[in-house]
Amino acid sequence: MTPPKDFTATVGSDMRVSQRRVLFVTRRTSPQVKTYDEERVQTFPEVLIRALLAIECMVIALVLMSLLFNAPLEGIANPTNTPNPAKAPWYFLGLQEMLHYFPPVVAGVLIPGLLIIALIVIPYFDINIEAEGLFLKNRQQRLRLSMIVAGALTIFLWFFDVYVALAPTVFVAALLVLAAFSTPESPSRFRRYLALRPISWWIMTWFLIELFVLTAVGTYFRGPGWSWVWPWRS
Repeated sequence: MTPPKDFTATVGSDMRVSQRRVLFVTRRTSPQVKTYDEERVQTFPEVLIRALLAIECMVIALVLMSLLFNAPLEGIANPTNTPNPAKAPWYFLGLQEMLHYFPPVVAGVLIPGLLIIALIVIPYFDINIEAEGLFLKNRQQRLRLSMIVAGALTIFLWFFDVYVALAPTVFVAALLVLAAFSTPESPSRFRRYLALRPISWWIMTWFLIELFVLTAVGTYFRGPGWSWVWPWRS
């Protein structure tokens, strides 16, 4: 009779790489599986505790703000006396500021609609999941594309005289150029930080700066008739 075959596991029997391989294991051998141990693994209890701590800290901060700062309500609304300027709540002042420059269809429908469509479409593209620096690969090509986008946006804002939104755009474009000529080995810590920022960081930074500037201008620099006024003048 033919003796039974002795199947042994070799170095190439990686069950993660070759998941379709059929492997016979005897009592004397075992399959070799490459594993990678992580220093920290987030699990459900730890993440839940962190979220609860963050919520508690936020509630404490809000309570302290309500105790230290007074926020009185205005008088009863009078339908025959419309305040000038009639300002929206602070979280809508950025949108109201855009309505000062753009037509209502552009500022109230087109721009918010494009933002919502972008939030829906972006997850279906190959986003930089590893969050590597924007200019660590294909530097010249990415810098050229970034300058084209920044230039088109600058011309668009200049055409509508949106100078308050043009300044943050030029500022972020200057940081993009600085990051393009920086490397993770640059002597400056700030330049090393910029060189490692992914594209998502740049988009979100530009958006937050624009939102902050538009909200600040609508809050402190707009007077009767939505005219430009300085905060220290009555």
